[in-house]
Amino acid sequence: MPTKSPFFSARILIVGDIMLDRYVIGEVSRISPEAPVPVLAATHDENRPGGAANVAANIAAMGGDATLLAIVGEDSASVELERTLQTYGVTTLFIPDAQAGTTQKTRLVVGTQQIARVDRDVRPTAQTQARLLEEFLQHAAQYDLIVFSDYSKGALDRLPEFLDAASRLGIPTLVDPKRTSSEFYRSATLLKPNNSEFIGLFGPYDSEEDLAAKGLRALQELQLQHLVITRGAKGMVVVSADGGTTFMPTRAKDVFDVSGAGDTVLAALALELAARRPIAEAVHTANIAAGIAVSHSGTYVVTKEDMELEAVDLHSDRPKILSESALKAALAQQRLRGRKIVFTNGCFDILHPGHVRLLKAARALGDVLVLALNSDDSVRRLKGPKRPINSFEHRAEVVAGLSSVDYVVEFDAPTPIETIKLAMPDVLVKGGDYPVADIVGYAEVTARGGRVLALDFHTGFSTSRIVEEIENSKHS
Repeated sequence: MPTKSPFFSARILIVGDIMLDRYVIGEVSRISPEAPVPVLAATHDENRPGGAANVAANIAAMGGDATLLAIVGEDSASVELERTLQTYGVTTLFIPDAQAGTTQKTRLVVGTQQIARVDRDVRPTAQTQARLLEEFLQHAAQYDLIVFSDYSKGALDRLPEFLDAASRLGIPTLVDPKRTSSEFYRSATLLKPNNSEFIGLFGPYDSEEDLAAKGLRALQELQLQHLVITRGAKGMVVVSADGGTTFMPTRAKDVFDVSGAGDTVLAALALELAARRPIAEAVHTANIAAGIAVSHSGTYVVTKEDMELEAVDLHSDRPKILSESALKAALAQQRLRGRKIVFTNGCFDILHPGHVRLLKAARALGDVLVLALNSDDSVRRLKGPKRPINSFEHRAEVVAGLSSVDYVVEFDAPTPIETIKLAMPDVLVKGGDYPVADIVGYAEVTARGGRVLALDFHTGFSTSRIVEEIENSKHS
């Protein structure tokens, strides 16, 4: 699979309410003697971008060119938020407000379960709101698409003026709404409410047909082009100005946490529409991205590697055969689930019982087996110009068909050391009577606390011998 980002590198401006999501993670083993509340023994803290900052981080991580225009307090939270955003490649245009503070949401977490949340919100002053609009008017024309993430915390209290300016410039706008005045969002290109926000804006509905009718009427009255309504487990609904309505089921496999899923949807829609893709295709991609986001604990930034891996799972008839970037993303997800990674490598030119037994034994040492397969050129360098008998494509398909093998990845170097470093296995396995200290990757794996094993080589089985017997039979 190609590793190139699927998104056109348009310049996208994100404007709105930003926040720093703090996670204090630990264990609970007792109740406080001071009050009937659990005592969290904190083990570590994590800081993640939230609100409009999460939208910007997702756009950048999925391959877009993201600039974030927002108001921050003059505090440590704004410094940490800017540092976090820079790790994703987001350009920041922050307007400080000495009288306000950067919004923070601190979650106390045990495992994947929140036990409490502490919010700190201070609305920006009218003067700072005016400065935000001035900055927007100065820079807006430089961008191909503008995203407004409105959490109703003050940054976008003058949103109609922002939308009017973007409309005059002919720049498409996407809005995530939190208010109940539908007029507030007039002339946006796309409005993305969740189900409760849709009801707050346009009233309750009693059927899917009524939902579609209300959506179409809203488009006409507010001069919108598209409504994308996210409905959790019920998926998404797309209503467009041409009268078309599409109901799309959810793509989530396992739902751990819905925090920030709407931000992920908005980011993916922005990337797709900036690339001038049809709305149906844009929503399909956004649905996939949301499914990835909710399968992780807490606010999660979806990357282009995540999207590539999901594309492999959805479209490939050989979903076990991955590029290196897709393998890295796959193993990251496996580790989040606490699974032990086993790694082995070889040519596996003509599969025989010795290979099958080795792979079965290797898989039994952990939860996930990665098989690094020599490229065709690599096999020729090792075995001579007449090898391999079978191409990489054929060899990979055969070993991927074994239940013991979870992922297959190609390597072309003389040794698999770089692939081992990428995979970071818990167990490294090689078949044969080797001193384990001589196995390529020994130092790297053991330095991380992993194990390196040489499994018994099953005598009587050899690809070279099979090739020799075939050659001899031709001359007998």
